[in-house]
Amino acid sequence: MRKTLNTSASTYDQIIRFNYMYVDKTDYLYKLIKIQSGQYFLSRPRRFGKSMTLSALKAIFEGKKESFKDQYIYDKPYDWKAYPIIHLSMNTMRADTAENYERRLSKSLDVIAKNYNLTLDVGSSADKFEELILALSKKENDVVVLIDEYDKPILDNVLDLQKCTEIRSILKSFYGQIKANEDKLRFTFITGVSKFTQVSIFSDMNNLEDITMDRKFAGICGFTQEECEHYFAEWITENIEELETTKTAYLAKLKDMYDGIRFTPKKLYLYNPVSFTNAMKNCNFVNYWVQTGTPTFLMNLLKKDYQNNFKDKVDIRSFENLKAKSYMFSSYEIDDLGIIPLFYQTGYLTIKDYNIEKDEYILSYPNNEVKESILIRFVELFSKSNRDKIGIMLIKLFDTLEENNMDEFMNTLKVYYANIDYDIQKKDEECYQLIFYLLFSNLNFRINTEVKTNRGRMDAVIETPDRIFIFEFKLDKTAQVAMDQIKDREYYQKYLLAGKELILVGANFDSKKANIGDWIVKKI
Repeated sequence: MRKTLNTSASTYDQIIRFNYMYVDKTDYLYKLIKIQSGQYFLSRPRRFGKSMTLSALKAIFEGKKESFKDQYIYDKPYDWKAYPIIHLSMNTMRADTAENYERRLSKSLDVIAKNYNLTLDVGSSADKFEELILALSKKENDVVVLIDEYDKPILDNVLDLQKCTEIRSILKSFYGQIKANEDKLRFTFITGVSKFTQVSIFSDMNNLEDITMDRKFAGICGFTQEECEHYFAEWITENIEELETTKTAYLAKLKDMYDGIRFTPKKLYLYNPVSFTNAMKNCNFVNYWVQTGTPTFLMNLLKKDYQNNFKDKVDIRSFENLKAKSYMFSSYEIDDLGIIPLFYQTGYLTIKDYNIEKDEYILSYPNNEVKESILIRFVELFSKSNRDKIGIMLIKLFDTLEENNMDEFMNTLKVYYANIDYDIQKKDEECYQLIFYLLFSNLNFRINTEVKTNRGRMDAVIETPDRIFIFEFKLDKTAQVAMDQIKDREYYQKYLLAGKELILVGANFDSKKANIGDWIVKKI
């Protein structure tokens, strides 16, 4: 029977019961469970298959062999014994206060205990966790612990250091029970988006093996090219016919839009499973990533970075070619979060290359879907306008640039600059240049900033099918000064043979008005 495509199923049992598509990852799971005792940690972005991985592990440890009849693990040497399981999803527990989080965590443990006909004594969540492990290990066999999105309560409160510290204290005591009762545990698997230091969260858990960047587990979550073409062959064929295109063109479009996510030094690139499945089901190339929502904590951290020190902030223009050392991805403290590692761990940046001799990674946007998602969020970051208003403005900027209506173009720009969040406004030329770059990165025009010539650097160059626009910006001077620089340094020389109309634009930012003052446009 033909499988059904579904992205909302939350458990492996649902996948089997309703005949949903499941891309077999049990070869990776078998590597984990065939060892008699294993304790593991995995970091992956949200909506990337971590929860389904845990659910499949749960079904294995429940001894549901027949549920895996068509999977790799089915006929492998494994005893399929049923183990008592403590399965917690931190994603479902709100952490508005440390006290409320502690209460919800304790209640979740009570529910699990009740399922095993146990009643836990009154105490902290850490005490109940230890009591539950001990009681289950006496009553049944060794215990399996599965914890999903362990860091959610921390990341939801990342800008409130006091609350984070209080929640960290709860989690440190809680996770400490895993190490303290290691001899009672058959298997532990913890997932999250980020990885905090062992001192910060995982108290002395030096037994926890981090497989996040392990080559052997590079494809444990996400779809490889081969998996996509194998499991979704029927839909690929149907969509090619529906779109009246070729297989080569269709697969290339899918790759540009959804592929390219890489988690380890191994050159294995992955599709986001939710995005790809939806693209198959709906026969389109919609940006599904942006619909899942950018983690609020990420944008809040970035905004705080720009508010505090614009000169020394993370330059988001460098995200298309960013160098990083491996230690940046290992772990960090709650009060010293690294923005670049978080962008990587949340899936907005990915590994494009790795130099083993230098131990140096090159990071960039993984694909067009992710790039589009984050660029529009960057524009929103600086603005007091909502996404709908920004979308309308971007369409107008696109149209006026294509029509070469530069006065209307510049007046539209002024509307956006007038709505820049006051907390981010800086009397700084670089601030205005950055916002200009972000706006036009969203318009699908080719844009380059600080373009080198033999006589200096151009602030921005935008290339459309018919024209090349060269921009020079000044702060608290005049548009004529900007235009004179373009002409004196002959920035346009390198484009004279491009076969396109050249438009020179000199503009001045007025710091008192926090907006564009005057501008001059010349055609060559």
